[in-house]
Formats: sequence, C-alpha cells, structure tokens
Amino acid sequence: MGNSLRCISQDQEQNQKKPTVVSGGGESSNSEKHVRRLSLIPSFRRRTLLPSLSCAGSSTSGSSTSKRGAGVKTKKKIRERHHQEHHHHDNEKDSRIQEQTLAATNVLFSQTPRNSNSAPPFRRSTSVVYPSSQPPPSAVAAVTGSVSGVLTPKKSTGGYVRSSSNRQRSSTDPVLKPNQLLDKELKVEGADTKRFVLVHGGGFGAWCWYKTITLLEKHGFQVDAVDLTGSGVSSFDTNNITSLAQYVKPLLHFFDTLKPTEKVILVGHDFGGACMSYAMEMYPSKISKAVFISAAMLANGQNTLDLFNQQPESSYDLMEQVHLFLYANGKKNPPTAVDFDRSLLKDFFFNQSPPKDVALASVSMRPIPFAPVIEKLHVSEKNYGSIRRFYIKTMEDDYAVPVCLQEAMIKSNPPEQVFQLKGSDHAPFFSRPQSLNRILVEISQIPSKKSS
Repeated sequence: MGNSLRCISQDQEQNQKKPTVVSGGGESSNSEKHVRRLSLIPSFRRRTLLPSLSCAGSSTSGSSTSKRGAGVKTKKKIRERHHQEHHHHDNEKDSRIQEQTLAATNVLFSQTPRNSNSAPPFRRSTSVVYPSSQPPPSAVAAVTGSVSGVLTPKKSTGGYVRSSSNRQRSSTDPVLKPNQLLDKELKVEGADTKRFVLVHGGGFGAWCWYKTITLLEKHGFQVDAVDLTGSGVSSFDTNNITSLAQYVKPLLHFFDTLKPTEKVILVGHDFGGACMSYAMEMYPSKISKAVFISAAMLANGQNTLDLFNQQPESSYDLMEQVHLFLYANGKKNPPTAVDFDRSLLKDFFFNQSPPKDVALASVSMRPIPFAPVIEKLHVSEKNYGSIRRFYIKTMEDDYAVPVCLQEAMIKSNPPEQVFQLKGSDHAPFFSRPQSLNRILVEISQIPSKKSS
C-alpha cells in the first residue's frame, strides 16, 4: 500500500464527478481503488476505522482532492447499502406472512363446502346466537406440515357444540327435567303427601323459612309458612298474648281451611315444637308426619320453660345474657315477653349462618310472648301419639338448644327416627339449607307403617 490517500477539499464537494488533477501517474485510480476496499469493511469495523481517516493537510503530489470528502462519500454509500439490506429482509418477511395467510385461508374454504346450509364443524363457545341459515364466524382450523409444502387439515372430532345454554336443541340431546342437574339423586316419588307446613320458633317468623320454601317448591312440594300471633307480619302486641292457644291461633286456622281428607307434613323449629304439638293434639287426622328441628318436643304435662332450664351451665350463662325480659304490666308482675340483645344474636343463634341472614334476623326478630312459654302442654296418646314423629338434631354449634338437651328430649319422648345436621347452628334453614332440605325430602318418602 505504497500509494498515499488523497482527500477532496470541502470547496470542491459539488464537483466530485469532475476528473481530478493528479501529479504522478495512476494516483487517482489508486485512490478510488482504496475507497472501494473501505466499502467492503464489516459494519462493526466501519465505526472504528472510518473516523480515524483524516486529511493529511497538503498532498505530496499537489492534488486538490482531500481525504475528508472521500470519507463522507464512503459513509453515505455504507448507510444506503445497510438500509437496502434491511428493506430487502422486511420484504421477505412480509412475503412469508402473506403466503401463510393465503395457505390457511385455502384450508378453511376447503373444509366449508360452498352452497351448503350446514355449519362448519367448529362453533363458537359464546352466548351470541346465530341463525341456523348463517354459519357462525369462521375460526382457522389447526394445520400440520410446512407452509411452503402441502397443508393437511386436522380431522374434526365430531363437531364441538357451543357451551352456552341458548343453542338450538338437537335431536340427540337428552331430555332434562327441571332441577335434574342440581339435585339429580333426589326423587320425590312415593311421598304420601306433597304439602309441607312450616312453624317458626320463638322470636322468628315465616320469613326465616325462605330458603327451605324455595328448595322444597323446586322439588314439586306445596309449602306453607305460618306467622304465629305477634310474629312476622302479625301486628298483634306480644305483651298482650296470654295463652298458648292464642299464640298458635293462626296455625289452627290453617288446619280449619284444609279439606277433610287432606294431610300435611308439619315441621316446627325451636319453640315452634310446642306449638305444633298443640296442633297435633287438635288435628291428628290432618297430619301425616311431624318433624321437630332442634325444637321443644314436650311430654305430657311439661312446659317449655322447665325444659330450657335443664341446659348446662356453659350455655345457661349466654342464654341469660341474650334474653331480656319485658314487663308491660310492671316489674311487680310476671314478665309479659322476652326480647333479645341484638349484639349477641350471632353468637347465640347464628354462629354458622351467612352475614346476610344474620342481618335479616336482627331486623326481623320480635319478642316471644312469655305466657305460652310457661304454660303446660297436655297431649294424649290417642291423638298426639298417633302421629309419626321425626327429630332433626343440630349438633355442637347450637347454643340455644344444646345437643345434650335435644338428646334428653329424644330419650324421654322417643320419635320414630332421628337425623343429624353436622356443622349447623341453631338455625339450619340459614346455615345448612341444602342438608335440611335433603332430610325433609327423605322424611317425606318414608313409607307409612301400613304399607311396610
């Protein structure tokens, strides 16, 4: 490389195409040849070598060409070539994408025959309804093989249908009855009566049975829930109730409206057990079965207050705190009603119930009339004893009527069968509605003793 590199001066940049005057033979051609070699330097070397090239000031041969002009020209050529390479690469990538898209489209149209009313084998799993005459939006089927080669579509697996419930029925779809998927194993065939009558406990009302009513009606039962006097929607003042007969009057009125041959399954909760026992003595021919749910199942000559006084000391302390005696006739006279400390309702009654049901109870519960609680119940074996009784025990989370108290009632006045509700508080219609419903349906299907 004995030749010296000559640069074009700044004043002569506009005249780069003109032939330059060179002293000495062949120096101009050698300079151009050296510049062409620089254009072939890799890009990572251009950044280090090109800036190092500078003009030497005055040329030894006296030429007017400068090194700086040649370096600028070389940089421009390198940038243009670099841009052309990237542009060519992008064009190749776009061509491949277009080729893949066309190939997939050809596969889609090959799967869907033209002039056919049948829908493609793949359907959307959305809730949008499309008429049977119009196929749903197309989805590109999965393909195998190379894009440039022959594409082989995957075979359909039997035509997947939409998972929404508003698709058109097929002749192969099974016929499902209402609630068959929710309670598939529950059947109500063989029940001797399809009507339930629900009696609430002390302080409650018909409102507490809203879940049980819904579940039983879904199984085809007719359900009636009664508001006793001074409870629920009844406007009667509980302080003015003086007897058990007055308190259960709405229940007795209901039995008076039944047809002579019609029978019901009577269900009672808490103090409602004493109320239904009173009705069992009055209307034995209209009650096929009686179900006590953590309820007062009294023997003849027993009252509810004596029964609840048998609670253990661990539960008795909380019971004293939650109950508030009302003295409408003055404190020198016996209490007229028993109210509740609303701040203790959850701990005493609803420790396993959902918050919304606790809130419902806190604004709906009313005082219990005191006179019916201390009244002795008189029942006979002929009437009360002729009705089949079943007891549903609420277990360890029931502080209002503890398990030991329930077992004492069962032992002194044995029912036909005893069921258990684990994980329930004193209000299973709130805390365990599904389990309670299953037991009630099961009791309704127990055949009568005559047919067994």
